[in-house]
Amino acid sequence: MVKKHSPRFLATVERSRSAISECDVDQFIAMLNDAEEVVVIDVRERHEYEAGCFEGAIHIGKGVIERDIEKHPIAEDTRIVLYCGGGFRSAIAAESLTRMGYTGVYSLWGGWRSLVANGLAKPLQ
Repeated sequence: MVKKHSPRFLATVERSRSAISECDVDQFIAMLNDAEEVVVIDVRERHEYEAGCFEGAIHIGKGVIERDIEKHPIAEDTRIVLYCGGGFRSAIAAESLTRMGYTGVYSLWGGWRSLVANGLAKPLQ
């Protein structure tokens, strides 16, 4: 299912993407396989998360990530990979965390759909 996003939303996403670091699935796999810690955060809505998520991911919805990130013991220099459905919401959330002082933040381009397509996660249904 292809979603049609509004022009202003897409412009916001592009501004965020130009200000953050992104990774694709192959880069994400490489991060998981090296010795450095990686915290994976699912920024989708709760119902999306409950329908299936990447194993070990923390759920902090995009709408509350600035408020709730500090409820988790994550150092500012820890590598953090955010994902959403396709990489748009996670880009916006990554920009917010970067502005808050987190220095190792990445948005997973392709998001949940790329995780599923590459066999790294599967829906519960």
